[in-house]
Amino acid sequence: MAQEQTAQTAQTTQQQHLPGIGDLRDPKIRANPYPLYDRMRERGAIFWDEAAGNQGGWAVMSHHLVTTALRDPRVAAERLEAPPSFDWAPEQFRTAVERVFRAMPHQLLFIDPPDHTRLRGLINKAFTPRMVENMRPRITELTNERLDAIERAGKMEVIEDLAYPLPAIVIAEMLGVPPEDRDKFIQWASDFGGFLDSSTLSMEEVLHAIQGVSDFMDYFREIIARRHVEPRDDLLQAMLTAHERDDKLTEDELLANLVLVLAAGHGTTTHLIGNGMLALLRQPSEYQRLVDDPSLIPGAVAELLRYDPPVQLTGRRVREEIPLGDVKVEAGQHLTILLAAANRDPDYYADPNKLDVGRPENRILSFGQGIHFCLGAPLARLEAEIVFRGLTQRFPHPRLAIAEEELEWQPSVVFRGLLALPVEI
Repeated sequence: MAQEQTAQTAQTTQQQHLPGIGDLRDPKIRANPYPLYDRMRERGAIFWDEAAGNQGGWAVMSHHLVTTALRDPRVAAERLEAPPSFDWAPEQFRTAVERVFRAMPHQLLFIDPPDHTRLRGLINKAFTPRMVENMRPRITELTNERLDAIERAGKMEVIEDLAYPLPAIVIAEMLGVPPEDRDKFIQWASDFGGFLDSSTLSMEEVLHAIQGVSDFMDYFREIIARRHVEPRDDLLQAMLTAHERDDKLTEDELLANLVLVLAAGHGTTTHLIGNGMLALLRQPSEYQRLVDDPSLIPGAVAELLRYDPPVQLTGRRVREEIPLGDVKVEAGQHLTILLAAANRDPDYYADPNKLDVGRPENRILSFGQGIHFCLGAPLARLEAEIVFRGLTQRFPHPRLAIAEEELEWQPSVVFRGLLALPVEI
């Protein structure tokens, strides 16, 4: 009898559970979050979720409402606030915690106009379509070097052999950072990701991530000191010049955004290549379409970004009451913008859970919308285009070298990327 009551209680509890953002903490769900998004969508295009933000907030699911929210000037990116006290941090981490929380709110991710306009205008000069297109020969050269090595080895670990090193070298060269240091900033970029998305980390892991971000900033301080003696013509020098001229860029702004450019400049592109390759391995007929018709590749990159984006969600804070769908969002409330769910909105995309490399591009949301649209989007697209062109030309019949259940994913709710992707070529 007691066992029967326990079973009934468990069943009732299960029936009462509503699918939501908190479920993404389950590694099994993170391995494939898209069925969860479908279930969440049944709750509405926007609904209240206790796991959104620090004290609950609105989950925004639909393509229309995500686009609307990201374009509304009343919806603020400014949401990272320094704690009123740092006494909670152990003594050995306190200096790092204070440095990071003083600087990071000045990142492009967390600021609004007019500061956002000023900083983005400065950094964007390195990411204009013309500047990015001028990098095509160098990215092609680097890609071919990686593919040559893979061909000689007769096997490929997509992440380690290609998806990690290529974007890291590209962004390091843009900034003028020594390429031989890339193992360091790959680790620091991972720490930065942990700082941004601490929901799956223990307090000890969060503190170590913050220490990594602080070390990242110290690394740039050393490089900046050398640049005073040996200036160069690159993005870092342009930002340093702006820092020194008319207070256009404070030291915290400079360091925080150098961390952002270097970390975001390769991490999300790594995930784009890895996630995209896995999607094509799972659906070899779509890979074969690219082998047979390389002209599909630019559009295919957009479809891979839609199908399994590197950034799954982002956050916003509402400045003043706004209508959003059928609810009124109050001033100060938090929005969790589910980019990946909106990319598979059945009211916007035909057959959204199907990968179709010939699908016409139709306002994918993987890079955001509005003034915070990812400034590195043209570079990420170009790198992925060159990589997938090289892969499909050289390796027409790749196969996943491990069982699906052996795949491991980054322990993150915000970022989606594989730890490894071994492939038989």
